[in-house]
Amino acid sequence: MRNATDFLIDYARDHRDRRNIASHFVGVPLVIFAVAALLARARFGVGGQEISMAWVAVAVLALGYLARSGPVALTLCSSAAVGVLAALAHPMAQASTTRWLLWSLTLLALGVLIQWIGHVYEGKREAFVDDLVAPSAGPLFLTAQALFMLGWNRPLQDELQRRAGPAVLRDLARIA
Repeated sequence: MRNATDFLIDYARDHRDRRNIASHFVGVPLVIFAVAALLARARFGVGGQEISMAWVAVAVLALGYLARSGPVALTLCSSAAVGVLAALAHPMAQASTTRWLLWSLTLLALGVLIQWIGHVYEGKREAFVDDLVAPSAGPLFLTAQALFMLGWNRPLQDELQRRAGPAVLRDLARIA
């Protein structure tokens, strides 16, 4: 298993166009929200408490981040962001089956579409095409990007840019 820095850098290599990164700031949360809403309807009992599969998925993702031995602040912030989106998605699971499915699938498709448009600017296909674990890097990458904007962990930001390259605006007019 790659450590968190290598995991981020691998993901960053396919996300260097600023428009693609911006599209992911919208698309990734939409996908997380939609998947959490879909999973929130599946519930099971543990010790007299009902738990949704969405919370199981959040826990698995958080444990996966911890297992990568990266910056603890990044792991905690990423896990918290995913947890907040899951918490916000749970009420949607209480809607009628038609409304729940319609909204969840529409938001999922919209999130994927927005990310796909970003990858058109990038000139590279989506990371999950080659690596099924890559989608779990999205929240970690975006949280790191947000924290970098706040001045957090400049050495990690420098390492990411050194190994993956700077974020740029790719000139689409030069592409034939």
